[in-house]
Amino acid sequence: MVDIDIREVPEADLDRAQELAYLAFHDRPGEELRAHHRAVLTGCARLGAYDGTELVGFMAAHDFRLSVPGADLPCPGITFVAVAPTHRRRGVLSALMAGQLRRSTEAGSPVAALWASEAAIYGRFGFGAATQGVTVEIDSTRPLALRLTPDERPLRLVAPADVPALLGPFHEATRAARAGRPARDAWRWAEVWLREQDEEDEEWGPPRVIVQGEPGGPVAGYVLYRTKHGDDGTHPPTPGLVRVDELEAATPAVAAALWACVASLDLTGKVVAWGRPADDPLLHFAADRDQVRVTSAAPALWLRLADVGAALTARSWAAPVELVLRVHDAHLPANAGLFRLKAGPGGATYRPCPGAAGDELDLTFEVRDLAACYLGGTRVADLVAAGLVREHRPGAAAALDAALHTPLLPHTGEEF
Repeated sequence: MVDIDIREVPEADLDRAQELAYLAFHDRPGEELRAHHRAVLTGCARLGAYDGTELVGFMAAHDFRLSVPGADLPCPGITFVAVAPTHRRRGVLSALMAGQLRRSTEAGSPVAALWASEAAIYGRFGFGAATQGVTVEIDSTRPLALRLTPDERPLRLVAPADVPALLGPFHEATRAARAGRPARDAWRWAEVWLREQDEEDEEWGPPRVIVQGEPGGPVAGYVLYRTKHGDDGTHPPTPGLVRVDELEAATPAVAAALWACVASLDLTGKVVAWGRPADDPLLHFAADRDQVRVTSAAPALWLRLADVGAALTARSWAAPVELVLRVHDAHLPANAGLFRLKAGPGGATYRPCPGAAGDELDLTFEVRDLAACYLGGTRVADLVAAGLVREHRPGAAAALDAALHTPLLPHTGEEF
């Protein structure tokens, strides 16, 4: 790390930061996408690693708020992480991450989050996979078979320009009901979710939004999707695809109506929904699970507890629990040690107890594993069974799982 300086990246260096990111990710975007990335980065906090005047490492952070059980917390959303190939294995990423976590604690952000381009990298910095996403495919060459009657209220197409004002409040309400979801402002609606051209694949058509509910009345649900042409050169022609980017519904019957709608679009034969929650009601009310299949599952949002005590006392708790925890955190020493957690529906306290006797100790965690369990998406008992969390008193893991439980699994499709 000799001669590597970690400091803010000014707007004048944004072109250099983008080129470094494109180099690291082997990317060559067009001018429109470059302009979009620049707009994103202009609104982010930015850290750079400089070797003299050369920018050799970069990291940006969105100013997000994240839904956690019973609360909404400031949460930097880390993105555009890149290190020059000439400076790998020299501690550049470690220094950038240390700077970002220090900023998080100084700003009063008890958690930080990212999407991992390589899952093996971020665990060593204390990030744990806190949400899971599944990819669902629907064979839509025939009507979607359902076990319940879809909601019969009218469906209507909505112009993308009208979406933030119309659907923003409904999205915010659904976000509060499920942990792990960043807030979304009008800019993010327009420039990320509703961009005319898809960032990853130009063959996908423009975004379409269908809303259920009487015009002028409350929104009951919506689906945001894109379509792709099939191959007209084959005989018979290959049907087109529907990609569901987001579907939110107030009730299962509303969800059924929206899924049935996108599965019945003319000239299409398959619906693909990436990053759905593992407890999606569709997987239960679909009448034919050969028609509706989960084709993959993977970690989604990776969470870091920058201030373990502040994070634990900010969230709500489903059941009373009192435990002594030993936490290991190699990067943020203030998080490490013995602590007594006392929590329940009325709130929580989390205090150091360095003098606790050995027979008082209940569980030992690496901070990454505590982060994985924090939103309620990973069971402590499963990590005990995997040999990653040590249970010193039988029943301690089950007690903590009961207290961390949430009615819905945490989930986000908000990739950044």
